[in-house]
Amino acid sequence: MKHIQTRFILFAMFVFFPFLMEAQTVAENETDSLISAMDPMVQVSYRKVAQSDLLGGVSVINMEELTKKNYNTYSLDNLQGYAGGWTGNSLWGMGDYLVLVDGVPRDANNVLPTEIEQITLLKGASAVVLYGSRAAKGVIYISTQRGKVEPLKINVRANTGYHVSKSYPEYLGSAEYMTLYNEARTNDGLSLSYSDEAIYNHASGTNPYRYPDINFYSSDYLKKAYNRTDVSTEITGGNDRARFYSNIGYYNQGDVLNFGEAKDNNVNRLNIRGNIDLNINDFISAYINANATFYNSRSANASGDNYWNSAANLRPNRVAPLIPLSYIDQNDLASWSKINSSNNIIGGQYFLGGTQTDMTNVFADYYAGGYSKWTSRQFQFDTGINFDLASVLKGLSFHTQFAVDYATSYTTSYNNTYAVYAPSWYNYNGADVIAGLTKFGNDEKSGVQNISGSTSRQTIAFSGYFKYETAINNAHHFNAMLIAAGYQQTQSEVYHRTSNANLGLQLGYNYKGKYYADLGAAAIHSAKLAPGHRSALSPSLTLGWKLNKENFLANSSVVDELVLSASGSILHSDLDIVYEDAEYYLYTSKYDQADGAWWGWYDGAVEHSTNSKRGSNEDLTFIKRKEFSANVRASLWEKLLTVNTSFFINTMEGLLIEPSTLYPEYFFTYYPTASFIPIVNFNNDKRTGFDFNVTYNKQIGEVDFSLGVGGTYYTTKATQRDQIYDYDYQKREGRPIDGVWGLKTDGFFQSQEEIDGSADPTFAGTIKPGDLKYVDQNDDNLIDEKDIVYLGRGGWSGAPLTMGVNLTAKWKNFTFFALGTGNFGAYAMKNSSYYWVYGERKYSEVVRDRWTEETKATATYPRLTTESGSNNFRDSDFWMYKTDRFNLAKVQVTYDLPQNLLQNFLFKEISTYVSGANLLTISKEREILEMNTTSAPQTRFFNIGLKAVF
Repeated sequence: MKHIQTRFILFAMFVFFPFLMEAQTVAENETDSLISAMDPMVQVSYRKVAQSDLLGGVSVINMEELTKKNYNTYSLDNLQGYAGGWTGNSLWGMGDYLVLVDGVPRDANNVLPTEIEQITLLKGASAVVLYGSRAAKGVIYISTQRGKVEPLKINVRANTGYHVSKSYPEYLGSAEYMTLYNEARTNDGLSLSYSDEAIYNHASGTNPYRYPDINFYSSDYLKKAYNRTDVSTEITGGNDRARFYSNIGYYNQGDVLNFGEAKDNNVNRLNIRGNIDLNINDFISAYINANATFYNSRSANASGDNYWNSAANLRPNRVAPLIPLSYIDQNDLASWSKINSSNNIIGGQYFLGGTQTDMTNVFADYYAGGYSKWTSRQFQFDTGINFDLASVLKGLSFHTQFAVDYATSYTTSYNNTYAVYAPSWYNYNGADVIAGLTKFGNDEKSGVQNISGSTSRQTIAFSGYFKYETAINNAHHFNAMLIAAGYQQTQSEVYHRTSNANLGLQLGYNYKGKYYADLGAAAIHSAKLAPGHRSALSPSLTLGWKLNKENFLANSSVVDELVLSASGSILHSDLDIVYEDAEYYLYTSKYDQADGAWWGWYDGAVEHSTNSKRGSNEDLTFIKRKEFSANVRASLWEKLLTVNTSFFINTMEGLLIEPSTLYPEYFFTYYPTASFIPIVNFNNDKRTGFDFNVTYNKQIGEVDFSLGVGGTYYTTKATQRDQIYDYDYQKREGRPIDGVWGLKTDGFFQSQEEIDGSADPTFAGTIKPGDLKYVDQNDDNLIDEKDIVYLGRGGWSGAPLTMGVNLTAKWKNFTFFALGTGNFGAYAMKNSSYYWVYGERKYSEVVRDRWTEETKATATYPRLTTESGSNNFRDSDFWMYKTDRFNLAKVQVTYDLPQNLLQNFLFKEISTYVSGANLLTISKEREILEMNTTSAPQTRFFNIGLKAVF
């Protein structure tokens, strides 16, 4: 209780601080404001630098300005549309990037765009070296908004909009499913499962309760649209002595489901964020940041699959979810007795249908199974003190930061059990009547609230660093930082804490703002390695040259700014020290003890066996990111055109494997299974690519026009692998890291004669006409694993080419904004149950184009089967498709009310806007890309918003 009171007082202070301030607010110096606008400061590692002094491997997005024309709900939404280097889920295709919010490792989804001032993408190794091991694959640094020297200002923003589903999967109805399932049985030489009469009855629709035909995507169960509404209030202001910022926001989002307890599904979030910046005296300043976020998510209980999994798996003829009471024979007293004792008569008209096979189903779950509520609480606090040590040495300062974050979550639920009833139907004078009910299960509401899934996470972070800046004769500029930093995250049920500790050194020099040199180094430490191998040094050197300050460009009418820079770095990291989900003690031997050993005493008693699973390797060491990068930044024709582009070559060397070829074969045995082979640093990966961002700014008549184009292109290569393959085409070495591998197809087998004259598939199952025919790559007359070849890139860390384009046009008080994103060059497999239909699986529309004797010339899908289909349903180019796409991600029109209309009101500014998100996908495979099969449908989002400044 004491901690709760302390937090309440702290947040109350942030909320009411602006109203308690008595100090006179002063305006910013006009000259400083102008300089800031022309050359804004950008957050990089442990410091801010002028944008004109940025060297390579860094991109910056001004979120405060972007939010004025582009309302968003997720902090990292479509960043590829504004800056190069971001592939949609990684920086330069490396994965595992580190998110820092105000310098502390935090979740990107716990800070909304309206709370953010700036996002910096630290892509290059030179840009992240000072953060140590955990930042080795890039950093996304989110700087939240802060108070400014200005009078009290209140900014209120309200939005409401609707999510509209893009598309639904199309599954076959009962009659068509039953017909084709019979066909599959015939193909397999089996008897039919469904009679013509049964198929007719399901097709007629005269009694969907006796002859079900369930469509999970009908309006009976799904809403046409569901709402998202949010409101936020920002209060800011301050003077030279103290500045403050606070943000209070709330949103609520519904759900597409529209029946039972699921009808009330929703997610809501309340956040309170605040910060205070204080100038305590002439040489000491301090700040306090705090945030509390409260998430709640309510959802209906499902005892088995959730709704979307059931939609993909439950066949349409299996069960009628609700059956009207009116069908029960009035004279069937036994059935009425069962119904009258039920607690779950839906709407007073329906009882829950089921069978012995379907004693539970997702419909009954959502009507009678109760509901659960997921609760998450995040409390974040950090503070820092800055000392100006000019009295000791001019230009010297010391800075500290300490942070403590708590995140907890748990689920509460009321788990009810229920009864379902299988009706016995008969026909009386042409009408269907229920003459008996078989009850399965019992109706029980315990009234007990269950608590489960409790998790917690604590983050403690600290940094302290000396910073020195000086200039000699206004020509030689020196800067340096000496840093000690680290953080530790503790998670419930995780034995080892996630830790990052390092010492950093940065030395910078520039001559007249023309020639730059920057040296960064970090001494890192990791407990994942054996004693004596837990420390390493990561160095980085960057050189820069501002050509526009040379005499031959100083008076150029074309070049405003032209900066070249190049970096070389070697970063040591423990991010990839992980093997089979284990991260610690990988350098030690591993043994296990198992019952049921392969040996025992003569009397039959089975004993324990101690088995070696892995050898030791105390020389296991860090993975190294070695990188060379070059950057060009230019501004031309008085900022008519700005360009920022980077080229990079980096390698990840010493990735962990348990090698199969580096040790003699007797280091491993099959029976009993034992291994003395250790984990070693061996595999190497290489990425080569470039990113770019080009912006065109021009006033055309009365329209201020801005067009930005950005993108990232990269290739990957496995440069070293532990492998032995019989054929070169099988080797992973020299191929893309994100390679998609599979068999090459050669159409369908059209006859038994063709099967007899072709290479023999070794996969289980019977091969028949209508099955896929594969290319025998090695001409050994067998189709097996040796015929698998490279098919294309999967783009798992981002497509080979990721692009974005943004357009802004301002005319008078109107602002038009549009954003498009695209990714090209990657492939994926249609291998979900929607496409791989066999056995007892539900049938989707794709099977309509199946192979039969009548359709063999035009078929695009294999023959149907109730067996495993192991020949057809495996990775091959038959199932592969391109994921190339261009998305119209956002369109927004904003109108700012003229100032002369607001003079007699309290408002300083009023803006209103309408927007649409995820509006259009242009792609040859649009239907595949826009369709979800085991999750909620993708949606378009249409929003209207209002912003008012007091």
